[in-house]
Amino acid sequence: MASSSTLFAMITNSASGFSRTHKRVPFWNCPDDELLINDKFRCCVGDSVRKGRRVVDRIRVGVGVEAAATEVVKAVRNGIVGNERRKLRILMAGGGIGGLVFALAAKRKGFDVVVFEKDVSAIRGEGQYRGPIQIQSNALAALEAIDMDVSEEVMRAGCITGDRISGLVDGISGSCGARASVISRMTLQQILARAVGDEIIINESSVTDFKDDGNKVTVMLENGKSYEGDLLVGADGIWSKVRKNLFGTQEVVYSDYTCYIGIADFVPADIQSVGYRVFLGQKQYFHLFGCWRGKMQWYAFHKEPPGGVDGPSDKKHRLLQIFGHWCDNVVDLIMATDEEAILRRDIYDRTPKLDWGRGRVTLLGDSIHAMQPNMGQGGCMAI
Repeated sequence: MASSSTLFAMITNSASGFSRTHKRVPFWNCPDDELLINDKFRCCVGDSVRKGRRVVDRIRVGVGVEAAATEVVKAVRNGIVGNERRKLRILMAGGGIGGLVFALAAKRKGFDVVVFEKDVSAIRGEGQYRGPIQIQSNALAALEAIDMDVSEEVMRAGCITGDRISGLVDGISGSCGARASVISRMTLQQILARAVGDEIIINESSVTDFKDDGNKVTVMLENGKSYEGDLLVGADGIWSKVRKNLFGTQEVVYSDYTCYIGIADFVPADIQSVGYRVFLGQKQYFHLFGCWRGKMQWYAFHKEPPGGVDGPSDKKHRLLQIFGHWCDNVVDLIMATDEEAILRRDIYDRTPKLDWGRGRVTLLGDSIHAMQPNMGQGGCMAI
């Protein structure tokens, strides 16, 4: 439980005078069957008891300060201070997959949520070639717990891979069937954004800084605007500005691999039996994922220094230089992919950190536990 001074600060924005009452009070000294701590505390609790729509009932005889404080914490969590009901406000830096899932969960729990996203183009449809994401059983279970309708829509929109040969095997039966689905990131973000609501997502609003004064947190945006809330969650990716301001500059770690991402109108002959494959080679490897509405999605990894750049029409040519002597499964898929449907990015991650937040600020997803894509768990762990 939070310390008494912290609890009192949550209620009155002042910790003065409360530490003197951090002890049990004999219940027989409490008039009107209420536990009175001091005048300020009585004002806050009493108003909630008498006028707060009975969200906090009268604190009965024999209840100690700790139990009484617990009841007040419940009231504060529900946004009840004095005579008014107020939803606690959660500020989200980042409207990616992790940020949107968190916003959806918080919304379902009744919190007031605001999502600040620097560019919603990926959500609105312009990011159609950003590559696939594999939603594995751990993430699907989390989505079901948060919003069953959203989880079912994600499953319908994606391509189930766990029911075919895919390297995912049930540990008990030894058969394929572990739940997993591959879905376009754009499609997933569209589903989540609709569930969260357009009124909650603010576009062109990149969080650059914040101030936590103990009673509230204020975020400053790149456009000069600022917003106040009760909690800030930094879900702004591996290059997180919230993380930098919270913990200082900490360098990312290059994996030694660059990655090409593509999507093609292509249906393999063995699509009914194979969910996905990983083709291994010397300092290079190639992932291909199941068919989604007639499309095949893939990743190609190649070991090289970071910072490489291809010309506007050179990505496909370079891929054929690297993988052109490989088997037909790989070469045919590259050939079937349009140049503009291929993206390139260097792969980075971060050294794990055990503490994720301080005060009223915490982190989520790649901002705190960035992962390489080899296990297909980066987005899943964020969810």
